[in-house]
Amino acid sequence: MTDGTDGPAARTTAQRPRRGRWLAGGAVALIATVLGLTLALRSGAAPACAAPIRPHTAAALLAPPAAGTLHQGKATFYDSKGAGGNCSYPAAPADRLYVALGPDEYADGAACGGYLDVTGPKGKVRVMVMDQCPECGPGHLDLSREAFARIADPVRGIVDVSYRLVVDPPLAGPLTFRIKEGASQWWFAVLVAGHGNPLRAVEVRQGSSGGWRAASRESYNYWLIDSGAGPGPYQIRVTDSRGHRVIASGIRMAPGQVQRSTVRMYGAASGGSTTTSASPTAGPKSATSAAARPSPSPSTEVPAATPTSAAATSDVATSGRATEEAAALAPASLAAAPPACR
Repeated sequence: MTDGTDGPAARTTAQRPRRGRWLAGGAVALIATVLGLTLALRSGAAPACAAPIRPHTAAALLAPPAAGTLHQGKATFYDSKGAGGNCSYPAAPADRLYVALGPDEYADGAACGGYLDVTGPKGKVRVMVMDQCPECGPGHLDLSREAFARIADPVRGIVDVSYRLVVDPPLAGPLTFRIKEGASQWWFAVLVAGHGNPLRAVEVRQGSSGGWRAASRESYNYWLIDSGAGPGPYQIRVTDSRGHRVIASGIRMAPGQVQRSTVRMYGAASGGSTTTSASPTAGPKSATSAAARPSPSPSTEVPAATPTSAAATSDVATSGRATEEAAALAPASLAAAPPACR
């Protein structure tokens, strides 16, 4: 026989063990789940190692040879047959001293119009960057036949060389501008030549007042404004990789013609009018058409040398900081990668 107090007390006592077992069971399940995830991440399973955070360096490698740095590499030779190469120049230089660079150093046209001093077994030659060699790796220079003969016996086909980007090479004359065929007030494209150093920026404005509009460089070395720059005439502001900046005035919408300004990129500069001369049509070469350019003379594969690039260093450092921040935000048990991933 029980009273009113004993009954509820007895039921309460009987229920506590079940609640305790339920809590204990849930805790065990939770711990097992956590341990299972931890073991899966640390066991070397493929998904944990398949996509580690890495600095994004592919874009950073696309840069012309760094100024002031002596690079080591190989040289072969080819003949452009007088054409102006992937940089879309109307013709090869009159002295036929030019070079084609691999995609990394050609850098989508950023190297066009710059000069390299190349030293080989027989001596040194200065060449203008005019073309892209799609099959060439970093450090592989594909020289013109005439340039190669200055530094080595052509019979050798391939030789070791060192090379350096020339800073402020002597200029043959003032800047020239060539408006591309098909351009109009609604679509602007211009080729700038005679600048000595590689170019950094080209800006355009209608007339002599108003805001400057930045043009974007294409891999075939024309500077484009997709929405156009007006009917002209234009002022064009040109900035090179060394920080030299000049403005050429009076550039007309005259597709297919080379317009010679009175402005030099550096040195004795003057501004004002332009003169026009006829120019052979020279349409741009796409990346795919560039591949049709003759291959380097030797069939031997050339080991690639890694180029030195300040831009590459900057981009890698930025990506590295992003990687460290991501690791700092992760739990300690997940931030440390298993030895197999390192």
